[in-house]
Amino acid sequence: MNQRLIVSSALASVLALGLVGQVAAQDKAKEKCYGIAKAGQNDCANLSGSHSCAGQSKVDNDSGEWKYVAKGTCKEMKGMSADEVKAGMKK
Repeated sequence: MNQRLIVSSALASVLALGLVGQVAAQDKAKEKCYGIAKAGQNDCANLSGSHSCAGQSKVDNDSGEWKYVAKGTCKEMKGMSADEVKAGMKK
């Protein structure tokens, strides 16, 4: 019984590590794109810090709100990088 538990735990660990690797690869294929999220459809906290959760944007296309998009598609969607938004805020 003990040997069976060890083997099943080892197998579960190997499978879990495989899933973590896939998630990391997916993150590399995506980028944050600011200014394209519709109200209530942002992916996480905004740049101003007024909220820290997904789905809390109040207006469409707020420059401080972002969504994950496929890498290289942000400009096509008329979006901006975080650096571009921050530079615009300083003006």
